[in-house]
Amino acid sequence: MLKVQEIRDLIELIDQSSIDEFTYETEGTTVSMKKAVGEIEVGPVKQVVNPVEKPEITTPEPKQVKKEPEKPVETPKGEGREQTTVDYDYEIESPMVGTLYTASSPEADPYVQKGSAVQKDTVVCIVEAMKLFNEIEAEVNGEIVEILVEDGELVEYGQPLFRVKTK
Repeated sequence: MLKVQEIRDLIELIDQSSIDEFTYETEGTTVSMKKAVGEIEVGPVKQVVNPVEKPEITTPEPKQVKKEPEKPVETPKGEGREQTTVDYDYEIESPMVGTLYTASSPEADPYVQKGSAVQKDTVVCIVEAMKLFNEIEAEVNGEIVEILVEDGELVEYGQPLFRVKTK
């Protein structure tokens, strides 16, 4: 069961947050809180005790799998691995965590493509975070030499999105 101080701490945390409704369950105890015009309503604490049946545990018989050792594949030097070194001076990084979109709508053409010339104020993509669409600008003059992310991909803060050869 929760202690009075723990409940007070929860009320204070919920009051200071943007959460409107909160339910906490632990060890058969439920605490529900709901904000109403600057106030917090605390519902009654319910003690719920459910009998627990002992589940039957059945273990499947292990299947024997014959595993052959992997043979290394030999490739002559110069084959197999392509060396893709892209000449770039600047990486456009994501300023936030969110979903990246390369166009303003699914039917529209992408803002930029490989080989596109960009100015400092050119919009290169949109990052959606918490239902807000944030336009990401190139911040440098140059040419897009590599696109590092796909449309609709989740991106992290500081993740490189585009590589630019500056002019």
